[in-house]
Amino acid sequence: MKFNKLIMSLTAAAMSLTAMAQSQTVQFFAHRASRFEFDENTLPAFKACYDLGIRGFETDIRMAKDGRLVVNHDETFARLTDCTKTVESMNTEDIQKLTTFQGNKILFLDELVDFLADKDGVYVEFEMKTKPESSYPEDRLREYCDKLYKTVMAKKPEHSTYLFTSSDRRALNMMKRLHPDADLLIIFSKPVCDETIQMAEAMGIRRIGCQMNGTTRSMVRKAKEAGLYVSLWPSRTPEDIMLGVYLGAEFLCCDRAVEVKKFLDEKAPFVRYK
Repeated sequence: MKFNKLIMSLTAAAMSLTAMAQSQTVQFFAHRASRFEFDENTLPAFKACYDLGIRGFETDIRMAKDGRLVVNHDETFARLTDCTKTVESMNTEDIQKLTTFQGNKILFLDELVDFLADKDGVYVEFEMKTKPESSYPEDRLREYCDKLYKTVMAKKPEHSTYLFTSSDRRALNMMKRLHPDADLLIIFSKPVCDETIQMAEAMGIRRIGCQMNGTTRSMVRKAKEAGLYVSLWPSRTPEDIMLGVYLGAEFLCCDRAVEVKKFLDEKAPFVRYK
């Protein structure tokens, strides 16, 4: 019922929405390679999304004990495998022995970068998972940021967009210091508001990722007027995506990217997306 009411309201404002769609193309992207549809952050998930037409991704990067960069959201592997150890306490050899509960191997960053290397025009957010701080003291954080940037950018296709994102200001500041040309996004666990806009401006970051819940069109407009790009999360349903479009966000994080793409193609052709 709630979804039907939203569709009706959007239809009633069709001319306004169509004008917005024509002036702005929305980039929606698969959160952890569409974690509610596939085995999150695994190579088969990224492959499946790409084969089904998804051209935007978000993923999470940690660093193993021996310095190899690992694709994993949580501090431990416990949610996806039968291993309860932290990523940072394990070496490559031990991580390579793990399989997820769905039978897939843990993915390393260099393997993901190799997969993306011939896929020009893709949007990817590499989230820097650098907490707890005790696992990433200053020297290790420097090693992590430098290695992450160099690994990712070494094989970046010419027309792809690669971002380095985080809610950890230490990581963002370190990346900015080591690699001033890095495209950064700061993640907030709150809606777009004066505080989030001011924080991004103070850090010299042009992109913000905020909670959709509580965000208003007026605040999104204010962020844009300040020269910021706005990404909203989470989007788990077509209803969420339509709300994000209505709010005026340029980027939408999505847990069901394939379902959303099908909906946009079939039910909302007036929304232009990438």
